[in-house]
Amino acid sequence: MNRKLSPVYLGLLLGSALIGLGVAYEKLWCDPRELLQESADPQALHRLSRDGVTVEFEARPLSGSELREGDFASIRFKVTDQSSGQPLSGMAPGAWLDPAQAAPLGDRDSGCKARVALFLKSSIGARPLLDLNSYFLLVLNKDASLTVIDPTVSVGGITSTLARIDLPGRPMDWVATGDDKQVFVSMPERNQVALIDTETFTRVATLEAGEQPVRMALQPDQRLLWVGNNSSDPAKGGVTVIDVPSRTMLKSFSTGSGHHEIAFSGDSRHAFVSNRDAGTLSVIDIAQMRLVKTLEVGPHPLSVAYSPLSQAVYVVDGEEGTVRVIDARSHQLRHTVKAEQGLGPMRFSRDGRFGVVLNTQENQALVIDASNDQLIHRIDVAAEPYQLTFTKGYAYVRGLASPKVSMINLASLGQGREPIVQGFEAGPAAPRQAGDLPLAQSVSVSRDDNAVFAVNPVDNTTYFYAEGMNAPMSGYNNRGHQARAAIVIDRSLREVAPGVYGSTVKLPAAGTFDVAFLLNQPQIIHCFSTEVAALPQASQHKRAHAEFIGGGQPWPAHRPYQARVRILGEDGQPRTGLSDLTLRYFLAPSSLPRNVQLVDMGEGVYQATLELAEAGAWYLHVQSPSLGRTFAEQNFTSLRVLPATTSSTASQGEPRSLR
Repeated sequence: MNRKLSPVYLGLLLGSALIGLGVAYEKLWCDPRELLQESADPQALHRLSRDGVTVEFEARPLSGSELREGDFASIRFKVTDQSSGQPLSGMAPGAWLDPAQAAPLGDRDSGCKARVALFLKSSIGARPLLDLNSYFLLVLNKDASLTVIDPTVSVGGITSTLARIDLPGRPMDWVATGDDKQVFVSMPERNQVALIDTETFTRVATLEAGEQPVRMALQPDQRLLWVGNNSSDPAKGGVTVIDVPSRTMLKSFSTGSGHHEIAFSGDSRHAFVSNRDAGTLSVIDIAQMRLVKTLEVGPHPLSVAYSPLSQAVYVVDGEEGTVRVIDARSHQLRHTVKAEQGLGPMRFSRDGRFGVVLNTQENQALVIDASNDQLIHRIDVAAEPYQLTFTKGYAYVRGLASPKVSMINLASLGQGREPIVQGFEAGPAAPRQAGDLPLAQSVSVSRDDNAVFAVNPVDNTTYFYAEGMNAPMSGYNNRGHQARAAIVIDRSLREVAPGVYGSTVKLPAAGTFDVAFLLNQPQIIHCFSTEVAALPQASQHKRAHAEFIGGGQPWPAHRPYQARVRILGEDGQPRTGLSDLTLRYFLAPSSLPRNVQLVDMGEGVYQATLELAEAGAWYLHVQSPSLGRTFAEQNFTSLRVLPATTSSTASQGEPRSLR
């Protein structure tokens, strides 16, 4: 097995080792009398007090009054001190959701511990329906596709590839929403932006985004997506604004010719757009959706960045070798930092204190202190630096002409101080050798903020590097495609309030579920319980809809499954003669989607044979272009598939409604 050794997982693995060795500490095993009390008290299924800690569990639907399969739900664990009731922050718990298993009285707790130990091994054959500690790598490929990799699982050195997402055109840049639920991908050749749903890792929409959409940025409040249009026609060069909730284009601004970089004020009040060939910076009032000012900022502006500390916008001109500091409120020039030709990308540390500007010609990173707008450091870095990424403690600089990634220690920066620079080799060759590189960042921050993933496009491998190590700890090969960039899609529990750890999940199936909870210090392992209702009956439908015939019982893996669907029109009568009806099915939480043609059997019934090779919850979506996209989004069901060795009394009798 190949695993990212984050602090969270180090603790989880320690717990797994203790369980596997059978270490019988009293705090690992509760008194049988406690179990008797829990079985008699329904509230005990949602609350646990042990070893001075109280854990309260809640699963709440985001819409409606009950948890239902296919719907989104909020999973929350409130962890407090048992005596004082004070919230316990920074606990980093683990959690998994899986179908409930019957256990003899007094043996529920030990059964829960055994299942947690199994989940911690990350074996492909023993995975829960929902892993609330998981994360995935979304890899941007050279061709028109994305790849999804599970970096926590590796069998025989081959990384688990969960899905491939086909795109209408080759990707250039991308941006993820703050909750990692959606990823937008620009496709210049198609004049479009693809929207990826990371719950299912599928492309759910393709949005028109002006001519030659390249650079993309989400404003701080996540409400609007801004797309730079690198059109050769000066009248069409500028930015396109897309409303994220409605997925619609709001407005296009003609700001000037050339490539565009985008920055925002911290309050999402203004957008600042650089226009490379025009030599200008456009200031846009977001609330009023109007261009309020155009500033001359040099012959060749290449980058624009905003500092919340100085409340200023910094515009880098590569030809002139200057950084202009513009007040974000008055939109007036405040100061000009003079350097040398070759300046390019610029970004700020997260606190807004230090702005790092890369000089590709001089192989240097220049540091500007935003507290006084002075140039305080010139640091030698990897050859031909072209990309910059920040963690809390370091600035990572990627060079085109070297496989080395330079790390600038942010704590060592300051006037009169000597910067500390480290580095590591991310692969055997310089990225330049791969050619045809996108704008998307090749270095991405891990979910723990003390490590990064670095893509080497030459050997097609994404390397994992943890801060403090001399070299990357592991690498993930993108088989069948040529990797260019990667971002982390975090599915783990987050501390959403002091002592409250939660996540939003899509419930994969109906039934009774155990929600296993693990805390490291003190070590507590416990299974809470929750119920998930089935989908409403077809009588509640008022539009054309589908009924899935059978599917109410679990089905054994590796046994062909005959999917049968009845299509009913708005009048409730069977729809016959549909030649474009297909079934799209995939394993939750994510897998390579498969499509199969549904065959007309008469009287509105259509069927197809499915190969369900893995145990888990499978989603089945009925699709028909003639019935529209909404029909495909609303008409689905789920099917529980058990390991092949598990007996099943599956039947295909009563119809089951799809939504």
